[in-house]
Amino acid sequence: MNKLRVSFSRVVVTAIASTIILAGCSSPFAESMRKVTYAPEFKYTEQAVLRSDMDKLGQQMSLLEQALAKPYGETEDEIEAQREEVLDALRNMSAIASRLKTGSEGANHPFMEDYMQDFMSKVDKARVAASFEQPRYYFAGKVAGGCTSCHKVNR
Repeated sequence: MNKLRVSFSRVVVTAIASTIILAGCSSPFAESMRKVTYAPEFKYTEQAVLRSDMDKLGQQMSLLEQALAKPYGETEDEIEAQREEVLDALRNMSAIASRLKTGSEGANHPFMEDYMQDFMSKVDKARVAASFEQPRYYFAGKVAGGCTSCHKVNR
């Protein structure tokens, strides 16, 4: 009977502790806890915001890959259309990356802080090369494969 009481009390204590931990992980409570536990200059980037911008970046990456996969145009109009598709994707990627970089400074995503500036400089280099009279897409191709260079670190 004594062993049963000890086991029952352990179950009760475990259940209470689990409830407190789960309540602590709930989003309204977690937000108020961050105000107390994080330094004032620390910016917490919500996962939904980060995922949304990363999804947009992925969409632009897909558009860039599609534009680069097209065969090189034979007429001036085809060459210019491909260049504009590549440049549009690179411009959009640059804007999204700058939002991500700005949002990640002093935040809870150290990998973003470390690698986003490098990614932005690669996008800028690709944009310049694609803007030439005879567009060069080598750097744009490197940007298109650039996700793996950062994300393999985070796996």
